[in-house]
Amino acid sequence: MRRYSLPFLAVFALACPLLTGQENSPADTSAPDPKVSTDALTLSLDPMTKDELETEAAAWLELLRAKATEIANLEIKALGGVTEDTKQRLVVLRNQKTELVKRTELVLEGYEVKGGDVEIAGKYVAAVKGIKTGVNDVGSRIHAFNTWLASRDGGIKLALHILQFIGVMVVFWILAAFVSRFIRRTLEKQLQFSALLKDFINKMSRRVVFFIGLIVALGTIGVNVGAALALIGGGAFIIGLALQDTLSNFANGIMLLIYRPFDVGSAVEVGGIKGKVDSVSMVSITILTFDNQKVLVPNKKVWGEIITNITAMDTRRVDMLFGIGYDDDMSLAQEIIERVVSEHQLVLKEPEPNIGVHELGDSSVNFRCWAWAITSDFLTVRTEITRRVKEEFDKAGISIPFPQRDVHLYTKEKPVITIEESKPEE
Repeated sequence: MRRYSLPFLAVFALACPLLTGQENSPADTSAPDPKVSTDALTLSLDPMTKDELETEAAAWLELLRAKATEIANLEIKALGGVTEDTKQRLVVLRNQKTELVKRTELVLEGYEVKGGDVEIAGKYVAAVKGIKTGVNDVGSRIHAFNTWLASRDGGIKLALHILQFIGVMVVFWILAAFVSRFIRRTLEKQLQFSALLKDFINKMSRRVVFFIGLIVALGTIGVNVGAALALIGGGAFIIGLALQDTLSNFANGIMLLIYRPFDVGSAVEVGGIKGKVDSVSMVSITILTFDNQKVLVPNKKVWGEIITNITAMDTRRVDMLFGIGYDDDMSLAQEIIERVVSEHQLVLKEPEPNIGVHELGDSSVNFRCWAWAITSDFLTVRTEITRRVKEEFDKAGISIPFPQRDVHLYTKEKPVITIEESKPEE
């Protein structure tokens, strides 16, 4: 309960006659209407001055005092025995007092905003508001609840607020679906945007519209949206400190969407993991390795490491190395490799293949073979050319050497080793 103070109303019985004698006050011509709606009362208080609100507050406090006195007298009478009529009468009076308390608090709030001191009056309202039914008075409680449900400022108002809230949310839900569909169709025409960025924009647009709808719906039912947003902001700061790693992943996810080093379906190598990108979220990416394992990699590990996009380019160079023996014909070997490469249908004519002697190894003469192919045909070209070269080498009698080791055997008789020392001539 908010604390108020209103010194001039310390003794209501003496203050009210003096206040009602003032001129040019709304309370001089008519008494407050206890049945006025809270919305209408709030609007009527807005143009009042401080002095007018002082008189208005005195009138409402007098109504509240009279109602509290009536309830107290009836409760005293009920000490000798409570009849059913007395119970029902008490319930009605208590509901009336509750409504008077609401309206009196509104008047006091308006008076306080315009410079009035409402501390004493606030204490009185808090004390009167604290009067409740007996703990064992179940019938009174049930009757009070039913009365509250039927009152325009009670159950009916709550039901209307619920319907308003649901109605606004349904409208914005439909609007969010429409906006999402429109943005998705628009983004489909933008070829420069990655699939990840399109999906992110589409989802965020829907959520933003839905969030705006939530704010509007809360405002329609009387919730202080500014205070709610301030509370959300404070809570977000605390949550941000607790979820630093998650927010870091989120920030790196934004960078991945902007610079788009890869897309869904790309073959990549990130963080030592090589595979195909299966899905991307704002906090992590899912990679299916080439042996069909699912690996979840946090975005900060992706953006902070070297990223290799294997399928980013349309063509790739297929690097192969073939070795022959030192006694084999190098010209014939090069001719065979060139013929195999030129006959393969998946090898591109441009850029031209590059074939030649690469190095003289420990046990072989090594030929390099650089052939170009479409990225999707990379493995096929390397596998088939390697097999064909081996088959043609075998037909031509060209050996493919492998590392060898010479083993020398010695008999049990150790050779005599003599060491001759030569001296320089004099």
